[in-house]
Amino acid sequence: MPLDLSKKRFRLRIIIPAYPAFNIYSHIANITTALGPVCVASAANEMPGWDVEVIDENNLRRYGPKSSSSGADHKFLQQQRPADIVGFYGGLTSTAPRIYEIARFYKDMGIITIAGGQHFVDDNINEALGSCIDYVVIGEGEETIRELLGALTEGSDLSQVKGIAYLENGKLMRTPQRDPITDFSKLPLPDFSLVRYSNIKLYPIERIRGCGMDCEFCTVKGKPRSAPAERLMECISLLLETKDARHFFIVDDLFGQERDETIKFCNMLKDYQEDMGRRLDLTVQIRLDKARDPQLLSAMRKAGINTVAIGFESPIEEELNAMNKRLKPEDMVNFVKTFHRFGFLVHGMFIFGYPLKNNSAFDMPAKERVKRFKNFIKKTKIDTIQILLPSPLPGTQLRQRLGEQNRLYPLCEIGWQYYDGNFPLFEPDKPMTAEEMQFSSRRIMGRFYQFKRLFMIGLNIFYFPAIIFFLHNIKLGWRIWYRSWRNDLIRFGGWVIMKRWTAQFKKDMFMERLRRAKEHLKNK
Repeated sequence: MPLDLSKKRFRLRIIIPAYPAFNIYSHIANITTALGPVCVASAANEMPGWDVEVIDENNLRRYGPKSSSSGADHKFLQQQRPADIVGFYGGLTSTAPRIYEIARFYKDMGIITIAGGQHFVDDNINEALGSCIDYVVIGEGEETIRELLGALTEGSDLSQVKGIAYLENGKLMRTPQRDPITDFSKLPLPDFSLVRYSNIKLYPIERIRGCGMDCEFCTVKGKPRSAPAERLMECISLLLETKDARHFFIVDDLFGQERDETIKFCNMLKDYQEDMGRRLDLTVQIRLDKARDPQLLSAMRKAGINTVAIGFESPIEEELNAMNKRLKPEDMVNFVKTFHRFGFLVHGMFIFGYPLKNNSAFDMPAKERVKRFKNFIKKTKIDTIQILLPSPLPGTQLRQRLGEQNRLYPLCEIGWQYYDGNFPLFEPDKPMTAEEMQFSSRRIMGRFYQFKRLFMIGLNIFYFPAIIFFLHNIKLGWRIWYRSWRNDLIRFGGWVIMKRWTAQFKKDMFMERLRRAKEHLKNK
């Protein structure tokens, strides 16, 4: 149904769809949001005649319009503030079924639907257009959404809008690809006030888009494109002044890709905090081998960067080689010690059971793999961990390789909703089975996140005065005590999350789905 062009103002609603079920991301999702939809909404909100809002179904306050099942009550939203166009964030493949479910609701009401994000590549564009999506935005969306909304309201030729796909008389139409954005100064700063009903405590921000590491399992490719350090500082200062924001997550895939500009930013942030009399807390994603750069690490700590999230991926060299990771397991331990020596909290991200490109000479059983992971985690004393299973996401080299090897489980049995890193999605390398891969990751996490950490929290509180007294250094004593107390608190919280996830896993009867998927693949 076309837009009512007689209206003086239009409303665009961008929806961040709910996760398919409770998982390890659910807790953090309650206090943050996705940056991409906010950036797109901020760009569209500058257009004359448009009101824009973002609804994050994973972060709705208690008085927010929640549905009886999951996510938001879209009937209520449409009654209160009717949207003329609804956009969907497809940055996470596991939320694709939820996107199609909500799109069907709006489509039945005659509302125009748009979708974009990393999931919508290759054959998934056809899937989306056949699932109540009118237009698919391919690539970055800030400029495309402006052109598309303009074309829809002005009745101009859609073929002139770069980077979209749509159906015309049943035929797939794709316009020329839009070049990646390189001049970020022409874009508005992300406006988080557009996210309605949310309770944001951890603000996602960025300076660099793209990553040149070319990991086989990752969808983020291409030469890094950066904004000046001043723009990131402007974003932080705006959030501090308007939202009293204190906690930030820099979502750049690799913090420090442009070393000199990164150090410049860190120095600017340090000076800013001293001038404002505020202490901020930042988390970044960074390569492990940045431990070789003490000047960078020192600048980061002085700037208030307290936590580093590092993709270790695996302590097994054969798996690292398959991922195109340029690290050696023997170097990892010393690198972690360096990060700890500078006072960083280290969050380790791992992938268990990565499929080798040629496994003829590699036959490590699941039990030995688990042992390698546990020993490595214990030796490095990583503060927190995340163990996921390999996800052959759309558009990745990993999915292409496994598809050519006829190892992917069919989507009719194990659909997109399981593509969140918590479930086996393909036949693993022998002698390991899919069932072993599933329970091995939980076994490693279960060893790390334990109920007994509840008692350790109490002991840490009891020992606090003694630590300060014996060290004769309040600052050092606080740092040592806080790290131990904080880690025990998170490890107990992780145990609670795993208990809830296990209950959801049993309720979903995934193992029966897995049995059918394996049988389907065998008979293919």
